[in-house]
Amino acid sequence: MYVIILEYRKPLAEIDAALDGHRQWLEKHYADGTFLLSGRQDPRVGGVILAGNLPRPELDTVLAADPLMAGGLATEQVIAVQASRAATPHQWATATPQG
Repeated sequence: MYVIILEYRKPLAEIDAALDGHRQWLEKHYADGTFLLSGRQDPRVGGVILAGNLPRPELDTVLAADPLMAGGLATEQVIAVQASRAATPHQWATATPQG
């Protein structure tokens, strides 16, 4: 499993112009089972993707096709994770920030 952290490298106007292609890319990889979760960072400086267990070279190929990466609009940090625990589906569905 991988946590991918995207960091924007260009102004948000340029990022926004590429978001339709980025969203289509995300949808393709949700449909094929590669991605499990994604979202914006807060503050809006990039995004985070949780990817399943696939060979790292295959993940690198997938990530290179992201319009944000291909266009030089973002950089990525890929963190391999050996998960040992997870919340139940109910816990995921009802999670709220603690403050």
